[in-house]
Amino acid sequence: MTADNRVTISRPEDILGFIPHALGLWPKESLVAITLRGQTLGATLRVDLPPGRSERVLAAYSRRIGEYLEADHDADGVLLAFFSDDGWDDGGVVPHELRLLEALEPVLAHRGLALRDAWFIGSDYWRSAFCTDLECCPRPGRPVDQILDSRLNAEMVFRGSNVRESPGLVDPADQPVLDPEFMSAEGAMLEELLGRWRSRKAFEEMLDVWTKVLDSSSPEEFDGEAAAFLRASLRVPAWRDAVVVLAAAGKDVACGGAEAFGFFGHEDDEEDALVIPPGLRSLAPAAARPPGGKGSAGSKEAPRTSATDVSVLRYGDVLLGLYPENPDWNRLTSLDQVLAKLSRHGGGEARAATLTIRGWIQWCRGSGSFAHELLSQADAEQQGYRLAELLAEVVRRGTVCGWAKSKSSAWRKFGGAAA
Repeated sequence: MTADNRVTISRPEDILGFIPHALGLWPKESLVAITLRGQTLGATLRVDLPPGRSERVLAAYSRRIGEYLEADHDADGVLLAFFSDDGWDDGGVVPHELRLLEALEPVLAHRGLALRDAWFIGSDYWRSAFCTDLECCPRPGRPVDQILDSRLNAEMVFRGSNVRESPGLVDPADQPVLDPEFMSAEGAMLEELLGRWRSRKAFEEMLDVWTKVLDSSSPEEFDGEAAAFLRASLRVPAWRDAVVVLAAAGKDVACGGAEAFGFFGHEDDEEDALVIPPGLRSLAPAAARPPGGKGSAGSKEAPRTSATDVSVLRYGDVLLGLYPENPDWNRLTSLDQVLAKLSRHGGGEARAATLTIRGWIQWCRGSGSFAHELLSQADAEQQGYRLAELLAEVVRRGTVCGWAKSKSSAWRKFGGAAA
């Protein structure tokens, strides 16, 4: 589920043209629900259509959709769009999807969500779910080009939005460069870090490096030494998780959680200090970071908490989007961009880590399709990569990130403060 996005809509074609831009891709075999707050669009939810149409399947599916949409507490209505290519040739699309629509309507009404309108959309045609006027909705339907040519679609393209055919990483630049010399250097760096990973001093120095990377105007590409250091740090599971928590909730929470989990195992000494590559030492200081507000522009860092307050310092709460109340979307966006760069330097465990964290960020943004694709690629890169397996199960079950459930904390693709 993604946060509300302010646009002006006057026709059904505009609403249907908005959906692919809100999701980042043209949905396939999907139900898309948009909540309404009066005349204002609210949250956008995409889920796969149910595999069957038995009464039991439809009832369970409808309850799950109702629970998801109920998270938008200010919503009083909903729009539904059924994206499917089945039944257009023989005219069966309407009766087939009407069974699901009829199962959904009373569930939504019970939760105070009036069904304002609904549409069926295929690759070539679209039609209203309720219109029986053949002049308005001829068989099999109206051409999809009307959606693609809508005023709102043109406005989204003008804003710089783009729609993919699928969530796949199709850009050749995303493919890793296989450099044995670099991978050897990364391995040597990992061996050095593994000797220090339980040092508080090394841990905090590692977080300080990542803070500078995330808050600075990082280079178009990292040099080999800098990339080897950053990738190697992600191959230490405790450090990898701490980088995620740092980006979402700040250094205090990352350090407090590490303390609560008992990461630190010995007294620090001078030998525990990290050797920071020059390319990372020369980055602009974290103080140069522009201030952020709620929404996609960033958010307040989580309040300072003592290391003994374990209830809020569990890393799992951050990974599930349950803490802090508003994540730092600036840093999470920066982390996604940095990881994309690092993933190109080579394959193996480090690339699996970058793909996994990027999949988690997509899930936090409310895009299960992109999350699934990235997590699948992480598993293909390193079979049995545990964090990817755990997050893939979360996505498979249809769990919605805690931040995505609230309009005040959800990511906004088109920017601006959340309403």
